[in-house]
Amino acid sequence: MNAVMKFNALLLLLIFSAGTFAQGMSNTHAFEKSGFYAAMASESLNEINSQLTVLKAQSFPEKQAYEGALLMKKAGIVNGAKEKISLFKSGRSKLEASIGKESNNVEYRFLRLMIQEHAPKIVKYRSNVEEDSKIILSNFKNLSPTLQQVITDYSKNSTALKTL
Repeated sequence: MNAVMKFNALLLLLIFSAGTFAQGMSNTHAFEKSGFYAAMASESLNEINSQLTVLKAQSFPEKQAYEGALLMKKAGIVNGAKEKISLFKSGRSKLEASIGKESNNVEYRFLRLMIQEHAPKIVKYRSNVEEDSKIILSNFKNLSPTLQQVITDYSKNSTALKTL
């Protein structure tokens, strides 16, 4: 190998290594479903805000649905009627848009079910509980083991998924 070929090989190796390092650095706060569902199960505003921050920096197809669910969850925790209503409406819009695009997405239906089961009557967001629970139950065996576990854990305190 002559000196030019060695230099080119070394340069390619450095470029590849730098790209891999930069990619690793950009994913240090990557979205993880476990963190998302932990935030959804918590009553911690910090945990929810942390997940929202992670989501804002990401780009993937499910982002809008996850963000919508977190915003509605956050609405139940914050103080002030105006902020509660604003967050809830924004979250509802995002989640419903995702369901509109992918009506057969069982996870989106599960997200909506979690919110609707706990939504106050005044927001009039409870009309899909039965429909969503049927879809979740009929497709449960086809879901990833991670999502099956999340749903199983949730079902312990759910009236709509009590038959799971």
